[in-house]
Amino acid sequence: MTTGSNRRTFLKGVTLGAGAVVLQPALQQLRAEAEGREAPRRIVFFVEGNGMKPDHVQPKGLERKGTEASKLTDASLANHSLPDPLAALAPFKDRLSIVQGLSHKIASGRGHSPEYGSLGCYSGSAGPVGQTIDAALAARLSGVVPHLGLALTPTPDQIVDYCISASSKGKPLPFHCQPELAFQSLFGSAAGGEAAKIPFLRKNLMDHMSADIRRVQSQLAGPERASLDRYLEAYESMLDRDRGMAGMKGRLQANMPNTDKFKSRAETDRLQAQCELAASVLLSGLTNVVTISACAGNKYMAWTKLGMSLRTNAIGHGGGEGGKTSDELLIEIRKFHVECIAALAKRLDAVKEGSGTVLDNTLIVYMSDYGDKHHPSYVQWPVVLLGNLGGRLKTSGRYLEYPRYGVSGHKTLGTLYHSLLHAVGDKREKFGNVDLAIDKDATHGPLSDILA
Repeated sequence: MTTGSNRRTFLKGVTLGAGAVVLQPALQQLRAEAEGREAPRRIVFFVEGNGMKPDHVQPKGLERKGTEASKLTDASLANHSLPDPLAALAPFKDRLSIVQGLSHKIASGRGHSPEYGSLGCYSGSAGPVGQTIDAALAARLSGVVPHLGLALTPTPDQIVDYCISASSKGKPLPFHCQPELAFQSLFGSAAGGEAAKIPFLRKNLMDHMSADIRRVQSQLAGPERASLDRYLEAYESMLDRDRGMAGMKGRLQANMPNTDKFKSRAETDRLQAQCELAASVLLSGLTNVVTISACAGNKYMAWTKLGMSLRTNAIGHGGGEGGKTSDELLIEIRKFHVECIAALAKRLDAVKEGSGTVLDNTLIVYMSDYGDKHHPSYVQWPVVLLGNLGGRLKTSGRYLEYPRYGVSGHKTLGTLYHSLLHAVGDKREKFGNVDLAIDKDATHGPLSDILA
């Protein structure tokens, strides 16, 4: 029997004790790699509140047609710089797609957010009346934790939020609002007993599982041993606040106190911590679908650590301060969001997987819960896509702008969602409701321009 066969046999037969929660997802992935199966696909939705102006994600030197668009624009990003709000994603430009011109009128709802309607294809005025796209993908990309929701809310004391995701009618999905409690909920049980109450002590957790870890490591060699090590590092980086937090670098870090971001009440620290947690959970194999809500769902943040006293509602209504216009303030907020996304992507890209990296098998969807502006038109819903799900999507270095609403060739956000489902093997004929005011070709079927 070959060494490879020995390792595959061991991986199939291994049983775990205290380390089951942490090691089982890792061993499942190692078993898949040893048997030649493809790496798991992972999807992250980063959804910010209060709208996203199309001009803020428009590549430099490429004209946006907007209401004049009468045909599809499909251009390469290779010779165009990213706009300032997306500058942090420049290292990933060849894996980036910017999509303009999609409508989502089916989601029109109350207040300043259609809430569940943004990730679902239905009106947001009635609450969670159907499955949202992240839940649909999670059902296909199964994990120990099927779907993980992480939220930034204006109140740091809020523990859980329900706002944009639902598994089915009347069943909203919870979002962890406090990074420290989210960590304890996800990983505390692995330590057991009193150790579960001390979520940041790496030694307690790893010592508790040491027998399992030593036994597994002793019977692996080469790539399998290296792969197991990377999973353990994902946990250690989250458990060790000195090393785990070292990768969380934002523009304002030099001006902030040297605090543990997982326990911080500052809005910038909390969002950075949630993105760091998302990366660790994905790398550990506990889940394959994460939704990060950055004040989505009709929530108005005061970005005091970015030097703003006005809440996003006032800024969205045209308010400026400190010599900066409303648009300039919105750009500052967007820059920070994108820097958080870039840090997450960098961490996924640093971990080898198969012939590439974890990022190569991941898709990050960056969008707003409310289309093109604070009070949206619903006929423009900008989306930024990073990654191609291991080659299942044609989203590398492209700019796509679809014809305007009502014109032949126009497409909806629902068709993009439908494309993601097909990319992961869910071949359903439709997703959610459709916009009956326009031609069915605009609302049915996956996007051939996106789907590989």
